[in-house]
Amino acid sequence: MAETCKMKYTVLDSPLGKIELCGCEQGLHGIRFLRGKTPSTDPTEAPANAELLRGPEGLPESLEQCTAWLEAYFQEPAATEGLPLPALHHPVFQQDSFTRQVLWKLLKVVKFGEMVSYQQLAALAGNPKAARAVGGAMRSNPVPILIPCHRVICSDGSIGNYSGGGQAVKEWLLAHEGIPTRQPACKDLGLTGARLKPSRGSTSSKLSG
Repeated sequence: MAETCKMKYTVLDSPLGKIELCGCEQGLHGIRFLRGKTPSTDPTEAPANAELLRGPEGLPESLEQCTAWLEAYFQEPAATEGLPLPALHHPVFQQDSFTRQVLWKLLKVVKFGEMVSYQQLAALAGNPKAARAVGGAMRSNPVPILIPCHRVICSDGSIGNYSGGGQAVKEWLLAHEGIPTRQPACKDLGLTGARLKPSRGSTSSKLSG
């Protein structure tokens, strides 16, 4: 569990400002936006790259993998296809819960260039009436971007809130992936499953513990 983990940290400088990664030998614990930069909603106005600012030698494999994945994502989101995702070892992934199920389903099903509504994600997780609980799960997501809570929107097509870094960050991430931030309601997009746009890439990961 988290209290027994020997944590290590590293920081990336990205178009969204500084991003802190933390993890242990067993897996990634968190991705956190450090305040200080308000991104333009047009990703072409910011350099689409990320630079490692600091990090001790001998970083756990999970931090090395997460760093490589984020660097590729900020350069070109489609470039993350085929890259390994780190094992996840935050406490939320160590217990069987609806939050864990929602986050895992989001990671596995909603790929680059796609969006899903809170209600649709609730149905994917096995409880179509739990849209509010899905919102709570998004707020509890310890690894934003990697688990793409920015791709979860409201049923009326509005993008909703984003605890990962604020609405401006959510808009930037969607624009960076080529998704217009003004979408029609999900029900108008002919969705029969969970995805609103065809997938252009896929990755896989594992939950540690």
